[in-house]
Amino acid sequence: MPHGTLERSAPSFMRQGPTPRAQLILYSALALFLMVADARFRMTEPIRNVVATALYPVQWLMLQPVEFLGRSTNYVESLEAAQAQTRQAQRLLLEASLRANQLEELELENERLRQLLELRTRTKVSARAAQILYDTADPYSRRVVVDAGQTSGVEPGSPVVDALGVLGQITRVHPFYSEATLLIDRDQAIPVVNVRTGQRGVAFGDPVLSHGGGMELRFMQASADIEEGDLLTTSGMDRVYPPGLPVARVVRVERRADLAFARVYCKPLARVQGARHVLLLSPAVNDLPAAEIPLEPARADKSEKKDKKEKARP
Repeated sequence: MPHGTLERSAPSFMRQGPTPRAQLILYSALALFLMVADARFRMTEPIRNVVATALYPVQWLMLQPVEFLGRSTNYVESLEAAQAQTRQAQRLLLEASLRANQLEELELENERLRQLLELRTRTKVSARAAQILYDTADPYSRRVVVDAGQTSGVEPGSPVVDALGVLGQITRVHPFYSEATLLIDRDQAIPVVNVRTGQRGVAFGDPVLSHGGGMELRFMQASADIEEGDLLTTSGMDRVYPPGLPVARVVRVERRADLAFARVYCKPLARVQGARHVLLLSPAVNDLPAAEIPLEPARADKSEKKDKKEKARP
């Protein structure tokens, strides 16, 4: 028999070791035992720590391109945002400087006209800075709490303004904090004047308007000259708000033939939803001379009766 034709493998009865099925069962049982032991007794924790320590440099090296790309993207986005904010700040600064120059010229002209007409000079309104702490817990009102109270000289009725316009009015004063009712509260009303036409009116708060809370200029004739975009400022007729403070801008005017009054919806200029720092102004009635504050009706009647009695005496 040729040498190359001899069978070199051992016959089946000479083979040793478990069968494949037995090996599968053995390895499955071993894997299950290791999983249970690792979950209960943390037996493989040292091995896992050694492997993690050995693979950490490789993982760090492989993550560097991804992190570098992310940092580059964030840097470019932040740079573009910073440039856009810088351009917007420069534009606002130029506009503010232009308005300041015009305002100074108008104040000088107003002062000369008042002196010429012998009118009383407007007194300057005192103000103090405050910070809004939080919104009140009452879901049926729109009020905020500021960190200034009686100890800081805050009075009930003090107007609250921010950098854009009138925000509300102080309605409750406590020793160390105060509650301010926003303009969009349903119980809040403020006398305003249309800058374009000079027409006066009263704006009421409306917290359920479609644009997230606003105001409604009520009792305006359907034929009144009012348009979208008109600016409304305080008229000072209530002797609470100083005149000339920006309040709101008209956003929609609805006129119907069957109604005598138009529906005028306005949007407050102040940030009624996200304001943080505000100014608390002194009520305008405190800046009026004593002679200009009207007497109470009862007091006026008593003074008139006293004058009549003195005249009736011989």
